[in-house]
Amino acid sequence: MEIIQTPIRGLLEIRPKVFPDSRGWFTELYKIDSFKTLEYPANFVQDNLSYSKKGVLRGLHLQLPPYQQAKLVTVITGSALDVVVDLRQNSDTFGQSYKCLLDSRIHNMLVIPEGFAHGFSALEDVTFFYKCSSVYNPQCETGICWNDPDLNIDWEVTDPILSDKDASLPTLRELLRKSVISRN
Repeated sequence: MEIIQTPIRGLLEIRPKVFPDSRGWFTELYKIDSFKTLEYPANFVQDNLSYSKKGVLRGLHLQLPPYQQAKLVTVITGSALDVVVDLRQNSDTFGQSYKCLLDSRIHNMLVIPEGFAHGFSALEDVTFFYKCSSVYNPQCETGICWNDPDLNIDWEVTDPILSDKDASLPTLRELLRKSVISRN
């Protein structure tokens, strides 16, 4: 597998080896031994699968301690713009966002450590798969609004289709003011 370091410490893009032949192709999405070589501390306990129509925007979601989640995300069909925001205390890149095009034709994945807000926009109809290091807990869920002016993220969709919950998420500044997350 090819490992691509991003500008944010701990955030990795992975491109697995794909073995095509006349019947189609084969690839390994996850193999624990390969992830041990990355010294990636996540122990995945929950897998999630979602389908989104083109133009849907999901996020930015975050699980607070003690249910923080590291994630391994990819798309099974279609393509999505995956977006993360670093919310780790004392991180040099706190508040910075990173975007990665996940495309089922190249089978790439993003490894997201604990402490990141996460979301994606469906650039076409997409089946989105992700592994999580902690089970989902609704009492520990929060997030950041997709159109936070301080983050200024270009989601590459016009008039995104949002859930009511995602449409009403606070800004990063509001989360900091409420002390839901802290900078230090």
